[in-house]
Amino acid sequence: MLSCDICGETVTSEPDMKAHLIVHMESEIICPFCKLSGVNYDEMCFHIETAHFEQNTLERNFERINTVQYGTSDNKKDNTLQCGMEVNSSILSGCASNHPKNSAQNLTKDSTLKHEGFYSENLSESRKFLKSREKQSGLTEIKGSIYETTYSPPECPFCGKIEEHSEDMETHVKTKHANLLDIPLEGMDRVQCSGDLQLAHQLQQEEDRKRRSEESRQEIEEFQKLQRQYGLDNSGGYKQQQLQNMEIEVNRGRMPPSEFHRRKADMMESLALGIDDGKTKTSGIIEALHRYYQNAATDVRRVWLSSVVDHFHSSLGDKGWGCGYRNFQMLLSSLLQNDAYDDCLKGMSIPCIPKIQSMIEDAWKEGFDPQGASQLNNRLQGTKAWIGACEVYILLTSLRVKCHIVDFHKSTGPLGTHPRLFEWILNYYSEGEGNPKVVCTSKPPIYLQHQGHSRTVIGIEEKKNRTLCLLIFDPGCPSREMQKLLRQDIEASSLKQLRKSVGNLKHKQYQILAVEGALSPEEKIARRQASQVFTAEKIP
Repeated sequence: MLSCDICGETVTSEPDMKAHLIVHMESEIICPFCKLSGVNYDEMCFHIETAHFEQNTLERNFERINTVQYGTSDNKKDNTLQCGMEVNSSILSGCASNHPKNSAQNLTKDSTLKHEGFYSENLSESRKFLKSREKQSGLTEIKGSIYETTYSPPECPFCGKIEEHSEDMETHVKTKHANLLDIPLEGMDRVQCSGDLQLAHQLQQEEDRKRRSEESRQEIEEFQKLQRQYGLDNSGGYKQQQLQNMEIEVNRGRMPPSEFHRRKADMMESLALGIDDGKTKTSGIIEALHRYYQNAATDVRRVWLSSVVDHFHSSLGDKGWGCGYRNFQMLLSSLLQNDAYDDCLKGMSIPCIPKIQSMIEDAWKEGFDPQGASQLNNRLQGTKAWIGACEVYILLTSLRVKCHIVDFHKSTGPLGTHPRLFEWILNYYSEGEGNPKVVCTSKPPIYLQHQGHSRTVIGIEEKKNRTLCLLIFDPGCPSREMQKLLRQDIEASSLKQLRKSVGNLKHKQYQILAVEGALSPEEKIARRQASQVFTAEKIP
């Protein structure tokens, strides 16, 4: 009886065994390296010899090692080993033999072209031996060899890019990294370090670019915000704002269309004449305050009031930006009622805001304050540009009114207060006056400027506890509130809008403009020349 080494089936004669082995030969054969199937045995041998030459050569080494360690195929003591080595000899030599017996010995039970000796302990020992030899020689594991058949796409050693085919990777390296190809192996670490530094530099440059772009965007937005805030955004001036706000009032049902057209006609007439229409003016407050302090205000020891002055408040045409112009109107209303300024202000009336803008432009054209003119683009008419103490100064000087600016540039008291400012104003109003409780001085009111707003100081109180309190006209206060001060029985609460104690004025910086008399033509010229480099008295 003969037993098949492949499947274990027994037959009675050798011809029967040959016929049985032919069945195995006709079964599907699969390549052990790439799983090719669908070919006969001879074709498979040719495929292995040509397509897997390197793997085949390596396994020949396994055969030699097995032969050295465990003897040759002539050793008949171990039939299994002998069978395995015979199969090795057949497969690894290119499958030169076409004998049915040799062919059958190379087929496993699952019809895969493998052999028992290939997976035996002998081969494991051979692998260990080769591994140790590789380590001793410094060789690395060969990709795609018997150790690892899983395919990994090639990766660029310079930039990490992965290509699908080795030919594509070769092209990539030659075109993108041609300058690095001549670097020796020992310099590759430096190349990698250089690449990392270059990448870090690129990332830093990109971060800097984004930061600069963001800073530029913020600067533009801030500049545009300041342009809008100071009326330099080319959005129109007093006339345009007045018409727009009146249209809004009509659309909201707060103003009849007939009232809109009446006010528009009045505005156009005022602008044509250059004279304020007086619709925001409240007169007679100084006289009313004089009566009040004489008959009431028991907590006040003394009070000094400026010369007669009218209150002007902002209108729909200048709301949000016209405080400087309105304070100039208040100051001018006092000067026009003072005989000492008849010569320099002869024939003048209270100008409307566009007329005031034109007068300041005329002062610039005369040569006053060229730096300030440049900052405002030498143009005020048709804009909502703010004005401050400097613009009021050059306007009054161009009219031959003598005045000067005092800059209280930092706090002089606790908690950011300015007691020196109060002391200066007290000295201004009390100088040369007598000692009655209520003093109506001949001094004009004081223009008071701070960040974002300006007001007019029309007097100062000294309480019985010796504390000081300024009396201030605010152009933001509407006429209906100011007219409460004209009543015969003024309530103390009505004065709350006027009174400002030391603790109420805590802005970082204040400027005041005080009028001192009239200028001669020669003095006007001298002051115009001095305004080329604008300076102010500083306290402290």
